[in-house]
Amino acid sequence: MILVTGATGSIGTHLVRLLQEKGVAFKALVRDEVKARALGCDVVTGDFDDPGSLVPAMEGVDRLFLNAGGAQPVDGEQPMVRQQKAAIDAARAAGVSRVVKVSVSGAHRGGRLAQGAHWEIEEYLKASGLGWSMLRPGGFMQNFVTGTAAFTADGKLLDVYGGAPVSYIDCHDIAACAAALLTGSGGLGETYELTGPQALTCAEVAQELSAALGRTVEHAELSPDELAAGLRAQGLPARFADDLAELSRQVASGSMAATTTAVRDLTGREPRTFREFLAANAEALRAG
Repeated sequence: MILVTGATGSIGTHLVRLLQEKGVAFKALVRDEVKARALGCDVVTGDFDDPGSLVPAMEGVDRLFLNAGGAQPVDGEQPMVRQQKAAIDAARAAGVSRVVKVSVSGAHRGGRLAQGAHWEIEEYLKASGLGWSMLRPGGFMQNFVTGTAAFTADGKLLDVYGGAPVSYIDCHDIAACAAALLTGSGGLGETYELTGPQALTCAEVAQELSAALGRTVEHAELSPDELAAGLRAQGLPARFADDLAELSRQVASGSMAATTTAVRDLTGREPRTFREFLAANAEALRAG
């Protein structure tokens, strides 16, 4: 039995469908059963912020897909650290044999925001005695459809990476990698850096969006200092804003330009190109 956390998110919804297609036994951990009805699968109620609810949720589970929210504008430790450590503890107590964890590209000791938080969780999982596999994706293609990617008031795509290319990945491909690990025997003790098949600059992304939408999408550059100032003006903590600015500087230096073969290695097929992603999500793109 597989337990899927983050089942209603960008990766989890794809993973649920893939596991359904494979016909394997699984259930989804949800906070709101009403919201989860659209998943069309067995659900169990639980909350990362309520460790006691995780123990019964793990009953009968032998494999866990561990995925939770990203970095938050808080002082001190990122909530994901406490939350995912609680899930790992519950998995160990329940006798789970293997955890497939979604981490982040560039996770390392002392890293800013999600990079440092995920590294700490990775180390905790490695020390837990549980079997593990880490998935480290970079930027999500979905961000350009959901609105997570930043646009100006007049619809220009903001380039906060100084024109540097980024190897964006479709969350469908992340889910496919997770499904392969959760239903197979390979990949124990391995960390996979997940990317799409190509690295695109903001200008190239805008060009692809223009072709998909049938109208011109322009882009505008925003420096890291301007990004931080704008976030502080919105009331976000100064440290959070400065950390995001530093991460954008790292990407601008080329930290997310490389591509890997991990998706092909795990799934046996090439990852989706950005153009293929836009075609598969045309309705959502136009609605957004």
